[in-house]
Amino acid sequence: MAALCAATIALGGCSTQIADMPSLGLPADAPERPKEAGGYLPVHDLPPDRTEEAMKPAELAKIQAELTAARDRQAAAASPAAPAKPAKK
Repeated sequence: MAALCAATIALGGCSTQIADMPSLGLPADAPERPKEAGGYLPVHDLPPDRTEEAMKPAELAKIQAELTAARDRQAAAASPAAPAKPAKK
């Protein structure tokens, strides 16, 4: 069992080198690899500030009222109904 685990780890470490071999690695229809290694993503490049509001206040109030009404409907539907009285025999 230990030998199997060791062989798996050893072969797994070679997989990136095998993929780079010209005779074994990339298929014929694979896209070309970039010439230089990938750089860092531009995480500090922020989009410009908006010139207009994302949502008008009236539209925001309408959506909030719809969400509140939906929440109230769901709460009423989820609350258990009063248990029915057992029929007397």
